[in-house]
Amino acid sequence: MKTEYKHIYFAEQEAKTKTKKFFIKNKDSECLLGEVKWYAPWRKYCLFPEPYKELVFCTECLADIQDFINNLMLEWRKARNE
Repeated sequence: MKTEYKHIYFAEQEAKTKTKKFFIKNKDSECLLGEVKWYAPWRKYCLFPEPYKELVFCTECLADIQDFINNLMLEWRKARNE
């Protein structure tokens, strides 16, 4: 699964649950932007932005985050059906 994009990358955290968790970081500054993790009420992976930071995302970065989450959901569904 793709984890590196033009401006951001996703770093998997140590799994303490059944589902995966990823930090989202800026490639240039290594600044933590948030995380992607499972949100049980919606039964989906979601973006949790880093609190207390003034974050700005361009459409390209938002599309990359969407692409990553969509691929993560596909991987989850595939594993669930096996």
